Amino acid sequence: MRSRMFIRDPRDRVRHGHPWIFDNQVLRVEGDPAPGAVLQVFDERRRPIGQGYFNPASKIQVRMLTTDLDEPVDDAFMLRRVREAWAFRQRMVDTTSCRVIFGESDGLPACVADKFGDALVLQTLSLGMDRWKHSLAEALREVTGVTRLYERNDVPVREKEGLPQVKGFLGEAFPTVRAITENGLNLQVDLAEGQKTGHFLDQRLNHAAIAPVVAGADVLDCFTHTGGFALHAAMYGARRVEGLDISATAVANAMANAARNGLDDRCTFQEANVFDFLTEADRKGRKWDVVVLDPPAFAKSRATVAGATRGYKEINLRAMKCLPPGGFLVTCSCSQHMTPELFRAMIADAARDARRQVRELYCGTQPPDHPVHWSIPESLYLKCLVLQVL
Repeated sequence: MRSRMFIRDPRDRVRHGHPWIFDNQVLRVEGDPAPGAVLQVFDERRRPIGQGYFNPASKIQVRMLTTDLDEPVDDAFMLRRVREAWAFRQRMVDTTSCRVIFGESDGLPACVADKFGDALVLQTLSLGMDRWKHSLAEALREVTGVTRLYERNDVPVREKEGLPQVKGFLGEAFPTVRAITENGLNLQVDLAEGQKTGHFLDQRLNHAAIAPVVAGADVLDCFTHTGGFALHAAMYGARRVEGLDISATAVANAMANAARNGLDDRCTFQEANVFDFLTEADRKGRKWDVVVLDPPAFAKSRATVAGATRGYKEINLRAMKCLPPGGFLVTCSCSQHMTPELFRAMIADAARDARRQVRELYCGTQPPDHPVHWSIPESLYLKCLVLQVL
């Protein structure tokens, strides 16, 4: 007899497509499923919901895979899901460099795969998905034709699943510093040492959106990482660009990318704490025509939202004070817990405290290879606003 789980499903959230079943929803488990095994899921009225993989040690005890109780979850299942994800990307985006698998939105919960030219980076962030790591790697090779794979499972969230942090080659070794093209820029990304999977592919539409406001401008790019906004600003005609990052490695990579694109005459980068830098800049009365804020996710969980909101407000307030009347603020958040409504409210609060008014010029989010699934609010995480500060 196959193992079965019976759950409470408030507002039919899981039945309507959300794949996470939390420990406090579980009524009982029949059978003796091994951690990571696939089991059948029913609601409290014994109505079938589908199948998902199980981890009794995780707060998210089941992540749903299919609504079909009898569909085999095997290598062929994983291959089919990867093929569907790839076909969607081929239709929607330039697949030279793109996100190939976006976890829950592609029916592969806790799985991320990013393509950088002729190499792929794979993350399997839960116990159930990690069991299929090598099957997924083979499916990605077969479907995309890319043979070079690197594993970036050096992510703390895996420890909540009882998994170690690991990274390394899935197959033969290859140089992990790769060259990609984004909006006409030639960028070097480090798959082994860069943040997340090596490069943030999700900002490319927002990078392009700043073109109208940076021409001829002095630009400050905070949390520059590999120079994404900074280099785009220079390419789009900025007079002078300064980039800040607390990571010396990120600063070195940004400088190398500027030189690679012939933009090092207008771009400078320095290692700095953004909060301290903006405070000192305001004290000295320094101004820039455009200030870009693209920080890491301050809100890692719902419990940290209040503190994160204060952090976001602080940097936005300080940035506004470094803009002349009519200057432009490009402000982003990549935290799923910082909802679009909360993000806007925070910026409005910062503007009031700064005694400034703002006009919205652009509202952006993640590109189509990071599709937002309407049954999964967490799949919408990236916010980007271009505002004129009056």
